Amino acid sequence: MRQLLVQVPRGWGKTVLDIAQDSKGTNLVQFEAYSDEQPIDVVIIHVSNQKVGKLLDQLEAIDNLHITMFPHGVIALKPPASETAQQVTDVQERSPIEVFIGGLQSIGSWRGFLGYAATAGVVVWIGLYTNRIYLLTAAMLIAPFAGPAMNVAIATAKGDKILLKRSLLRYFVALLVTILVAAFLSLIFQQQIPTSLMVENSQISTVSVLIPIAAGIAGAVNLMQSERSSLVSGAATGMLVAASLAPPAGLVGMAGAIGRWDMSINGIFLLLLQLVGINLSASIIFRIYGLSSDGVRYQRGQKWLFPTSLIVTLVGLISLLTWQLSSSPALQRSSRSQRATAQIQKAVSESQLAELIEANVRFTRPSINNQNTLLGVVYVQRQSGVTASDQEIRQRLTQSIQNRLVQQGFNVTPLIDVSVLNSPENSQ
Repeated sequence: MRQLLVQVPRGWGKTVLDIAQDSKGTNLVQFEAYSDEQPIDVVIIHVSNQKVGKLLDQLEAIDNLHITMFPHGVIALKPPASETAQQVTDVQERSPIEVFIGGLQSIGSWRGFLGYAATAGVVVWIGLYTNRIYLLTAAMLIAPFAGPAMNVAIATAKGDKILLKRSLLRYFVALLVTILVAAFLSLIFQQQIPTSLMVENSQISTVSVLIPIAAGIAGAVNLMQSERSSLVSGAATGMLVAASLAPPAGLVGMAGAIGRWDMSINGIFLLLLQLVGINLSASIIFRIYGLSSDGVRYQRGQKWLFPTSLIVTLVGLISLLTWQLSSSPALQRSSRSQRATAQIQKAVSESQLAELIEANVRFTRPSINNQNTLLGVVYVQRQSGVTASDQEIRQRLTQSIQNRLVQQGFNVTPLIDVSVLNSPENSQ
């Protein structure tokens, strides 16, 4: 429930009360006052979140109207006392106008916004440089990417070109600041090779598109929900959005500084994928909750912008996924590693020479021209009754695994190291 303070010329207070009662307002208060030595009526209204937009539209017919809306929810209790439990549990989503105004407010300040972006660049660089995952989590918490990304979705659903342009500008400026800070630090500290955490974060899976889609849904639902309707905090959903943006931004800068353009391209791909994925899912959720170009107080929205932006977003998403699926294994290395592990397990099982103990498969850190190197370290244990020597088992399994990976169209150069381990009774 929201509290509104309405100021109207003297004599119009009763009209405001009637409109508030029509919107099922509660605990209504009217009193006379003076503003700039002019007599006015002041009405205090408590109304449910979903009625705020309708109430504002009905009040627009009154001249010289002033409205103060408190941004946080209130609890308005009324007789009988026996219905108090029902009154406080009737929690509704925020009105679309509140969400839109909140988006407009968030694009005002630049100094603090850029400060957070630069700080996030420092923290994400330290995390990637020192292989400290908890520092990446800290960078996700302070990175200011969630706001612009969600505002792009709000502007898309509302059809507001001005908010859309400003949100896109802030999004790319924040990313650029973070990228430049990370690149600058890599140059200052004379970094020469990528760290293991950089390599890990550059590995892209074919299911990576699900992260921004989920982040967009979670972010939009969180913005629409009343602050008392869920135990999920805004910081948690904001971190989910930033989780898919902060590490790739730092990766782009650091990889570019050391000349690993393949890793930079992977990071740029992820950043673009997050933007279109979040915008697609979040804008649809906002429309479902009623955020549209309609409304008396804010008429900047244009109806044609939502379908146009949605089509552009879909085309962008399809283009990125087509690029990913056609660039094998460059943009699918995480998924390819898992598939390769499964193929190794099948090859060892079909050989009837040994049992698979463990297989560690990954794409290597060095970049070799015209070669996608897949390194596999395989540990096996000979099956009972097998009389072949360890060397023979090793050679046959190595050849079998390499042939299988090549025949399955992995488009890699498999370098496989098979180790045959023996149980204590076989070692004697």
